[in-house]
Order: sequence, then structure tokens, then C-alpha cells
Amino acid sequence: MPRGGYELVLQVTNSPFNQEQVELLNRLLPMLTDTQRNWLSGYLAAQSCATAAAPGPAAAIAPGPAAQAIEGAGAPVAAAPREVTVLFGSQSGNSHGLAKKLVKKLEEQGLKTTLSAMSDFKPNTLKKVQDLLLVVSTHGEGEPPDNAISFYEFLHSKRAPKLDDLRFSVLALGDTSYEFFCQTGKDFDKRLEELGGKRLIPRVDCDVDFEGPAAKWIDEVVKSLSVASATASSPSAAAAPGATAATGAAESAYSRSNPFHAEVLENLNLNGRGSDKETRHLELSLEGSNLQYEPGDSLGVYPENDPRLVDELIAAMGWNADEPVAVPKSGEEIPLREALLRHYEITVLTKPLLEQIAKLAGGSKLQELVAAGDRQELKAYMQGRDLLDLVQDYSLKGVPARELVPLLRKLPARLYSISSSPKATPDEVHITVRSVRYEAHGRDRYGVCSVHLAERVQPGDTLPVFIQRNPNFRLPENPDTPIIMVGPGTGVAPFRAFLAEREEIGAEGKAWLFFGDQHFSTDFLYQLELQRWLKDGVLTRLDVAFSRDTEEKVYVQHRMLEKSRELYQWLEEGAVVYVCGDKKKMANDVHAALTTIIAREGGLSPEAAAEYLNRMQQQKRYQRDVY
Repeated sequence: MPRGGYELVLQVTNSPFNQEQVELLNRLLPMLTDTQRNWLSGYLAAQSCATAAAPGPAAAIAPGPAAQAIEGAGAPVAAAPREVTVLFGSQSGNSHGLAKKLVKKLEEQGLKTTLSAMSDFKPNTLKKVQDLLLVVSTHGEGEPPDNAISFYEFLHSKRAPKLDDLRFSVLALGDTSYEFFCQTGKDFDKRLEELGGKRLIPRVDCDVDFEGPAAKWIDEVVKSLSVASATASSPSAAAAPGATAATGAAESAYSRSNPFHAEVLENLNLNGRGSDKETRHLELSLEGSNLQYEPGDSLGVYPENDPRLVDELIAAMGWNADEPVAVPKSGEEIPLREALLRHYEITVLTKPLLEQIAKLAGGSKLQELVAAGDRQELKAYMQGRDLLDLVQDYSLKGVPARELVPLLRKLPARLYSISSSPKATPDEVHITVRSVRYEAHGRDRYGVCSVHLAERVQPGDTLPVFIQRNPNFRLPENPDTPIIMVGPGTGVAPFRAFLAEREEIGAEGKAWLFFGDQHFSTDFLYQLELQRWLKDGVLTRLDVAFSRDTEEKVYVQHRMLEKSRELYQWLEEGAVVYVCGDKKKMANDVHAALTTIIAREGGLSPEAAAEYLNRMQQQKRYQRDVY
């Protein structure tokens, strides 16, 4: 069979072409590849659609046999190809990264695209969008990430338009250990359908190990659009107002799926003797990796599970530590103990995991718990328990490792805000990690990565790492812009990076840091550096709150309220506010304090003050890195 698979021979008697056109087409068609035939099919379809809408001279076509044949057949004017709009909602940068990969693949197929954060997208243009692709994570307990809030609220308001001509698809990122898994993506998917949109392909929900499902969704979307949409003659990306460029500098060969093994240069405890806390400052070498980062980015670290927990689990199940089991993704078989140490998550229980294990342990009480359908009872059980608790509480000893282990999730990386500037410390990256240790359900518990770093990693060891970009947490482009940073505890990490960067570039803008922890004498992280920056003018103001040093607990939000007038003046001067740290309490308290300050000093109602903060967020003057 000729290349391209064509067996039909055109003749004047079986086609609308004259003899010269038939000869040209019969010479051309057998030489076309599948890709070329698909392209030509879409191109001709687009021209046909344009006949009534755009009468007039035909579009210019490059000389050649195909062009002559088409011109002789009276080809109509080519219509503008359908434009694909890709919007992302991202807190830590994963959705943004996937959206950029999607756009690159679409452009390679000649599809015209725009890429934008949801917060930068103008909602009143939504009714003009033809093909909409959403990549969005879920933050906290089913909430949209910060840069998706405004678009989410618009879409769920009465102002949202009917979208009967829209084709769409949603890629949702989440974590099955949370009750409202991928809720934001589910909400977007449901709402777009309610407004009249038609799904291009079904929504895909991704757990923490999102690379495989996301790649499959991207391929299916690109394939669907390539077939269904007419393509332009060459790849192009139209940048919408506020859109983000999809292309960038050549990237390192190392990534989340191919981490770089970075040598540990330093591993220090930042807390003084007698502190209730242990905060590790790690310095790692990136030499030879070509990994690039900016202040505000995070470092992904692949940890190892605690050997004590792994050994207790193997003993409780009656397993053989040397039994070969498959590694996630690769399928390579390694000893069970090594697989549980480095590849599988054993410290977090999820509803899907319990459901699958219950099927293996037929007739057990675990089946009764899962089958009861009591969401609150199931959630209460999973809270603070791990796989060892499960096998002990429900007598699962005897379930074969080869059946249970493949049900476990891949051990996910932990993300830590980078606390260094590449300009100040080239070929190095620093992180600030607080060790997590606590007692629950009669057993001591350990943070998987934090205690791994604190107890089992020494200078000279290596750690598998990658850079997680976070374009939602960036220093102002203008170094003269004033900045206000709120970072208690390890939340100070990115601000150490900010200040080191601003020192290196000679930034003239004012800088104000609010820092807090328990005790001045033992918990003042990076005290000497911060005081030096204050003395040298890199840091204009430093306000601290040590909650256990006074009878009444004082936190960073209280210091902010005490400086209400000056803080508001900085806001009016265009200051950018950054918040880093705990989302559940600290970030909410700081947000409330900012709203109070704006209302009090600006003479505004609570509603107007909230709108003031919303505008700041849309202008990227209020950025949060919270977890």
C-alpha cells in the first residue's frame, strides 16, 4: 500500500475535478503522511466554513501541486481557526506547570492558544471562548487556590453567561487523603455543564502522583482538538491580556519524575538549647544539575519512611522483608523492605485505600466500617492513623504483600519553600524544615520527611530533589516597590531568600518583616542575618512576636494591628504583601487583621475593605504561600 494508505485513484468521472487537477491530486495524495492528511482535512473544512461568512478573494496559498489543485477547485477563504483558551488555578505551581506542557503540545499541532492564570483572565470575555481547558488544584478542604477564587466566584454567580457554544475539559489536582478530593475541579466541571458547555473529554481527577493521569489527559485533549478543530498553517500562541508566556529557557534534565541527587553540604539545628522545637537548616549543592530557581520557588524532596515503622509493619503482617515486590511505575522488583522504605506511602490512610484493602480482607470489620457509609466515622478513624494502625486494628495479618502493597500510593515528594537566593549562593539551594513529632492513638508519630532530614541525613549524603516553580509568589519586578512580609516560624524561609536577593541586586524599596515564634532566646530563626540586614538597610523594619514570652500570647497579627497606621500607609504607597505559613489559623488571622487595618485606617466598611484586599490580590500585591 502506498505511504498514507491511499488506494483510491481519482478520475474525472468519479470526482468534481478536471483532468489537470486529477493528475495533480493523484500525484500528491499517495505521498501524504497521516499527520499531513489530518492537517489538510482540517484546513479544507475551515475554508468551507468560511464561504458564507467571508466571501471574497481566496486566501493566498503557497505555490505547488496541492495549491494549484485547490485553487483550481475554487477553494473559499480560510476561516480563523478555533482558539483554545487554557486557564490554570495553582497554589504551589503544579497546575501552572501542567498548563504550560499542555499549551506546548497544542502549539506543536498548530493550534492557536492563550494561556492565563484564572486571576488574570477577564471574565466578561468568557462568552467568546470556543474551547476552554482548565487545570486547577484544590486547596485545603475543598477550596479554590488563591489565583482561582475570582474566576470561581464569577462562574458561580448570576453574572456567568450561557455557554452553549463552548467545548471544555477539566484536569483536577488533589489529594485523596483530604475529604473533598479535587472538589474545585469537580465544581468547575459541573458548573460549565450547567451553563451549556459540552465536554470535549471527561474530567480527570489526579491524586498526589499526578504525572501519569495528567499526561494521558493532555494527550487525549490534544488528539481531540486536533481532529475536531481546524489548524493554522504554523504554530502560534496569541497572548491574551495578562496571559503568561508558555515558552521559556531550556530546562534542566532533572524534574519531579527524574530528580537530581543533591549533596547535603550543611544540616544545622536553628533552635537553641532548651527549645521545644527543632528546625533544620539544610544547604544542598546543585552543581552540575542546571537546575534554576527564583526566590519564592519550592524544593521538592523525596524522603524515606522511618525504618522503625517499616520494620513494625512487616512484623505485624508476618511478611518476609526480602520478598520481591514491584516498584511503582517502573515495575522493577526489589526487596519488600526497600520498597516500603523508599517507594510507598504508609503513613497516610485514604478512603480509596481502605475500600480496596477491605475487599482483600473479606468478612472483616473493616468491610463493615467502609460499607456503613458513615463519612464522619470513616474520617475520624483515618485522622492521625497510618497503615500499621489499620493492620493492627482490623487484624489484617496474613494478607499477602504482593496483593496489598500494589494498592499503596507512591511515596510523594514534600515541598519546602526555598530560603536562599541563587544570586547570593550560586549552585546551592537552602531549605528550612521543622521536625514533626507527636503522640497519637498510643504511639509516637514522626513527620516522614522532616524527621528523615533531622535524624538520618548527614553532610555528604545525597537527597533526590527537584525545583517546584511558584510564579504566584514572586518579588515585584520593580526593586523600588516596598514589600511587607509576614512569616512566623518556618514561614520566614522565603523571606530570607527575598532579602538575600534584594541585597544582591541593590534594591532600594522598603522592606518590612513580621516574624513570630515561641521564645526569643531559643526560637528566633536566622536572628543574626535578619539583624544584619536591618542594620545594613536591606530590611527597613522588623517586628517580632514571641508568644510564650508574655502572659498573654502575642502573634504576628497582633503586631500588625499595633502598627496599623504605618502599615496602611505602606499599602497606599503600593506595597506588596506576602504571607507564608500555616493556612488553617495564621493565614486566616493575618487576613482578618489586614481587613481590619484597611477598614480602620481607610474609613471603609468591612465589605469595602474586603474588596480592597481582593483588588490587591488581582494586582498581585497580596500573595500567599500557605499550607
